[in-house]
Amino acid sequence: MTRSIAIERTAAPKTKPDEKQLGFGKYFTDHMFILDYDEGLGWHDARIVPYQPIQLDPAAKVFHYGQTVFEGLKAYRTNDGRILLFRPRKNIERMNRSNDRMSIPPIDEELFMEALTKLIELDRDWVPSEPGTSLYVRPFVISTEPFLGVSPSRSYRFMIILSPVGAYYEEGIHPVSIHVESHYVRAVAGGVGTAKTAGNYAAGLKAQEGAARRGYTQVLWLDGVHRKYIEEVGSMNVFFRIGDTIVTPALNGSILEGITRDSVLELLRHWNLNVEQRAVSIDEIIEAQRSGALREAFGTGTAAVISPIGELSWQGEAYVIGGGKTGELTKRLYDSLTGIQFGADPDPFGWMYELK
Repeated sequence: MTRSIAIERTAAPKTKPDEKQLGFGKYFTDHMFILDYDEGLGWHDARIVPYQPIQLDPAAKVFHYGQTVFEGLKAYRTNDGRILLFRPRKNIERMNRSNDRMSIPPIDEELFMEALTKLIELDRDWVPSEPGTSLYVRPFVISTEPFLGVSPSRSYRFMIILSPVGAYYEEGIHPVSIHVESHYVRAVAGGVGTAKTAGNYAAGLKAQEGAARRGYTQVLWLDGVHRKYIEEVGSMNVFFRIGDTIVTPALNGSILEGITRDSVLELLRHWNLNVEQRAVSIDEIIEAQRSGALREAFGTGTAAVISPIGELSWQGEAYVIGGGKTGELTKRLYDSLTGIQFGADPDPFGWMYELK
């Protein structure tokens, strides 16, 4: 396993975009990280190079059998100019769990961390400073062996690219409307739902299109066996405040283990609130809404951090949650997490990693 990282600086730096018009995932920085794998040689040739297209054989296995994984995390610029990463080692650990599920060789975690920090340090001027903006970090692995045989690839490429992104809520945090999907399913226990792999997201596009046609922002997935237990909201984990208890679906082998989810659970326990991780049926949630016990609902994920849910559509009926407004606890969680991430509030959990 190589530990040295060669660096080739760009000779033609890009013009940086207007930080007030960033959007999400539209712009990319000057450099990227590459690490190759070959059977018998292992991971090798670690390098940072100018951002550029990559060349792959048309028979590369990633195109045909979907052997690929990815991660997503963010770097934040504080008011005093420091650069902070939010729990990066959690993403590294999760990526290797995804690698294991997809039969991809593990990546040395220390090399991963070194590559991540060196790349961001090189492109640190790309970390935006406008309120709510950040630098999105996308590590990913693709299988590159040119062979049309259904078996694990014998070669891979690990890459990291960076993208400055705007505030998720341009006009402040606001509730979204969710369609509960009853026809399509996302994953089942024993499948690849716990891995952050491309196919999971492609499988959700059809349901997402249908929800959008109905005027809904996201899809709430139910389990693939009983078709009644709640799993995830689009690309986010989901929480419900029922009475004085906050409930989230337990990790059951088909739900992605979200890092923001874990952080929210730690915060809730830190505040001495009642938290349950268990099976949650859609019938329980609808009954709680009808009885007035359902006070708040929200999704958690890297992009939005906390996304309040103002309405659920289930079997042709719309159910408004909390008067369609952002709940008190939801707002508190959003403010607390973003305050820690941007270095404005104390970090009692040691979550933030500062680039030197």
